[in-house]
Amino acid sequence: MQFDRMAPYRRRGVWVVAAIAVAALLTVALLVGQALTPRSPNRDRPVAAAPDPTPSSIEQSPEESVPAAAPAPDGLPVVDYDPAPKGFPADPATMDTTPLTEGVHPTRRIAAYDAPGGRPLAFLEPTLAGVELTVPIAERRVGWTAVLLPSANRRLAWLPPGGFDTVPLRDQIVVERKVHRLTWYRAGKAMRSWQTSLGQAGQETPLGRTFILGRTEPPERVYGGVDIYALGSVPDDPEAVPASLRGAHIGLHTWHNDDDLGENTTNGCIRVTRSGQRELLAEVRPGSSLVVVEQLPTPPPTA
Repeated sequence: MQFDRMAPYRRRGVWVVAAIAVAALLTVALLVGQALTPRSPNRDRPVAAAPDPTPSSIEQSPEESVPAAAPAPDGLPVVDYDPAPKGFPADPATMDTTPLTEGVHPTRRIAAYDAPGGRPLAFLEPTLAGVELTVPIAERRVGWTAVLLPSANRRLAWLPPGGFDTVPLRDQIVVERKVHRLTWYRAGKAMRSWQTSLGQAGQETPLGRTFILGRTEPPERVYGGVDIYALGSVPDDPEAVPASLRGAHIGLHTWHNDDDLGENTTNGCIRVTRSGQRELLAEVRPGSSLVVVEQLPTPPPTA
């Protein structure tokens, strides 16, 4: 039998050709796959923002910086138990029942402004009428904080950064005038509801967002011997209330009897049962928001 010296080389050549062919096919397949499969935009370069299809329909503005706070003159009034100074802006969401979950406690005298970077109109201090002041945060904007203004109805005060601590608020009270109902909420969940007495004609309980300013001892026996929660709000018509009550805030309190529950008989205050008042005093901290509406769209489950 004759031995073919060239056979191993011919077989090796076949394998080399086959290997080259396979590599070529893989290269083609890879190129086809890349053409059919979109490339991940994050693989090679940062993602660019997609162009706005209608740029003229949206106002374009550069990133806002924090407006500087104008120096506050020493002679500005201090917000106290008397009606707050005029000029503060209206609360645009005063009927909103969304819980306010944070509050501001001043750690020193701080100026309150009519807008971010606006005019200083008054000072807030760590205490008001002898109680520690905590006011709910209603809005934040470009580094400034808007809070519900004490001693005023449906007004905001804007605070620049610094001079206060932020504290959590877990409770909210909602009062419905039409059905004479007060509901206490915790973390957005209705906990208890009570029947109330509210303001009589001409002295109606003010609508809108306010807050619990602090507690005070009852000045007379008719308050049932239970402390009163003074609110941040005041009568809408101060001249309509009896002379002995002028200058007073709206209060949340009990009464010596429950005969008038469900009626409009008060001078603007909110009355609940004695047991209800004791529970609220034990559970709801000052600074918690309270909002008065005509009626909720859906009754709370505790009603």
